Amino acid sequence: MPAMAMQFRVKHPGQLASLAPGAHVRFDLEVGKKSAAVTAIRLEAAPAADFPIPRATKQIAIGGVVPDFSLVNEQNRTTHLCDFRGRTVAIEFIYTRCPLPDVCPRLSANFAYLQRKFRGEIALLSITIDPEHDTPEVLQDYAKRWRADPSTWHFLTGPSEQIRAVAELFGLFYFAEEGSITHTASTAVIGGDGRLLATLSGSNYTVKELADLVGGKIARRSQP
Repeated sequence: MPAMAMQFRVKHPGQLASLAPGAHVRFDLEVGKKSAAVTAIRLEAAPAADFPIPRATKQIAIGGVVPDFSLVNEQNRTTHLCDFRGRTVAIEFIYTRCPLPDVCPRLSANFAYLQRKFRGEIALLSITIDPEHDTPEVLQDYAKRWRADPSTWHFLTGPSEQIRAVAELFGLFYFAEEGSITHTASTAVIGGDGRLLATLSGSNYTVKELADLVGGKIARRSQP
């Protein structure tokens, strides 16, 4: 599996005092209805000296043009990123079987809010990282669960290698493990000219932060 970083909330932050980047740990993960939290952190090995922090080599820099890509939407229709040229686009990566309420479900809830607030002004793309399970039919049911408007919010799947290539553009890494998928989280905002305007890492940002960011980009676009 590739080296990666994934955000977790720690129930007792004092347990982090003796840790440093590169430490090998084991921990318990308590999963509730609305959130998950790390508990009982156990240090197994201290970090090596000058521990290298891995970086995404294919990630698009802010201001860079995002390459066009094509995937299949919940209606089983080929969808290209360039189809939304001229509109502000927000992209997130989720999977429908995600068991952690404060990761994929929270990301989808954020997009549901954006849909209500900016309907007609934004395109929302939710890309699955579990294409073997998340077929167009499964994504169509998931879209209904979130009351997604197909003119605004699109759920995309496709070949695994294509999805992984798109994910790497935004610095996202993931791998399957024991029936679930461990993954980082990244939400990207792309301007009408196809350039990357901003990214939000993790899933702990507030929906207001995301809405203010998107709203500011939309307002700037509409200025003469």
